[in-house]
Amino acid sequence: MSESEPLTESAEPAANGAPPAVEARAELPPPPEFDATPWPVPAGRAPRPLRIRRPLGPRLWTATLAAALLFTAGGLALLYMDDTTFQHTASQLTTDNNNLKAQNKALGAQLLTTQTNLTATLAELATVRAELEHPELTIWNVPQPINGPTVYLAGGAPDTFTYHLKATSNGPMSISILTLEDFASAISCVVNGFGPNTNYCMHHSGAEITWLNITTINYDFHKAEGCADYVVVFTSARNITVTPNVSVTYNPASRATGSCAQ
Repeated sequence: MSESEPLTESAEPAANGAPPAVEARAELPPPPEFDATPWPVPAGRAPRPLRIRRPLGPRLWTATLAAALLFTAGGLALLYMDDTTFQHTASQLTTDNNNLKAQNKALGAQLLTTQTNLTATLAELATVRAELEHPELTIWNVPQPINGPTVYLAGGAPDTFTYHLKATSNGPMSISILTLEDFASAISCVVNGFGPNTNYCMHHSGAEITWLNITTINYDFHKAEGCADYVVVFTSARNITVTPNVSVTYNPASRATGSCAQ
C-alpha cells in the first residue's frame, strides 16, 4: 500500500503581491485491500539416516576392562586404607581402654588399701583415746614368798579403778577380797585365836569373794570403781612363791559401788 501526503496551504504571498491561491486538497487514497497471498514456507529437511555403531573391537574391550579394573582396584585400595586406619584406631582405642582399666584397677586397689589403713588407723585412734581416757597401770609385779600358814600378803584395791587380779604360784594359794570390816574381823580371829592360823582366819571371817587352794587366777573386780573399802589377801598352808601381775584401769563410777552403796 502507498499513501500520498496531504497538500499544505502556502503562507507565502505571490510574487506579484496577489493573495496566495489555495491549493486543492489531494484525494484520499483508496482503502487497503487484504493481501491473501500465502507466506512462503521453508521446505523441511530430509531425515538424517540412523547411524548404527559398530561393535567394539577386542582392543577397545580390553582397554575398557582394564579401566574398570583400575577403577575397582583404586576403590578397593581406598577401602583397604580406610579399613586399615579404622582398625589401627580401634586397636589404639582398645589399648587405651585396657590401660585405663588397668589404672582404674590399680587405683581401686590403692583405694581399698587406703580404706583398710584408714579403718585400722581409726581403730588405733579409738584405742589410744580409750587408753587416754582409761589408762591401765601395773601396780604389783614382783614375785613374793609366803612362808607357811601364819603369813599373808595384802594390798588395797584402789578407788575409781577396775582391779585386774592376775597371779600364779608354785603351790596352792588362797585369795580373798575383803572389806575393811572383814579384814578387821580376820585380824581379830588371828589375834584372839578364833581360828587355827592366819591362812584360815583370812578366808573364814567374812569376804566379798574367796578362792581356796588355787595356783592361778585372772579376775576383774569392779566394786572398787566407786568405793575405797577393799583389801586383797593372799595366804597359803605351806611355803610358796606368788608371782603377781596385778594392774588397775582408771574407770571411775558415776555413783557409789560395792559396800559403799549399802
